[in-house]
Amino acid sequence: MAERARPVSVAGKVMAILNAFAQGGVRLNLSEICRRSGLPLATGHRLVGELVGGGFLERVPDGTYRIGTRLWRIGSQAPAVTGLRELALPHMEDLYEATHDNVQLGVLREDHVLIVERLRGTRSVPVVTQVGAMLPLHTTGVGKVLLAYAPPDVREKVLAGELARHAVRSITDPAKLRRNLEQIRRTGYALTRDEMTLGAASVGAPVRDGSGEVVAAVSLVAGTRGADLRRLLPPLKTAVRALSRDVAAHWRGDPDAFSGERKTGA
Repeated sequence: MAERARPVSVAGKVMAILNAFAQGGVRLNLSEICRRSGLPLATGHRLVGELVGGGFLERVPDGTYRIGTRLWRIGSQAPAVTGLRELALPHMEDLYEATHDNVQLGVLREDHVLIVERLRGTRSVPVVTQVGAMLPLHTTGVGKVLLAYAPPDVREKVLAGELARHAVRSITDPAKLRRNLEQIRRTGYALTRDEMTLGAASVGAPVRDGSGEVVAAVSLVAGTRGADLRRLLPPLKTAVRALSRDVAAHWRGDPDAFSGERKTGA
């Protein structure tokens, strides 16, 4: 395999470091950041330190790094994030009150799922997901829904790539994943058990726009032990239908941006 070309400009090196987190993994150590970004360890160490100092990355006590709050605050101002979150939050809150399980909202970004909102209660099962995290499509409830309804070229790219094992039941066989995605399109929902995190199970369903296209997904995450995911389907489907109506009413039709503003005129 050819060695990855190293970014030459300072801006290119910084973007490569930040993009390392877009490849999956909420927390990365310095070696992993440098490997993913194609940077020498000394260069990566210097630039990561500067990004930490500026609040764009954070260093956690175990020595790993994660996206900083300053970067998230900047990114959260994008219309695709703010408008969708504003529309979704009331429905997510209703869904949490009905189930008291974790509620997650995700959108497709290249070949990952971007978590744009999450609600978690004190009685919910612990999850690794954070707002702003980029997670794999093939091991998460929201991700599987988005992958099932993704454009064919996106779906085929994921199926042809590396299907990493994140937990004991992660699907790493492309043929098995393809069958799973076909089932999701038939039933309209996705189920996972111990695929992203050991001890966590999820059920996800699509959010559609006025033309019927899937533009986001919502999932409930519960503990694997004793979890009856199908009992969570009725409240989940009620929530995504209501959110889909709001998206149809308030979305201006730009495929890359949501608007929380109400349509005006004819």
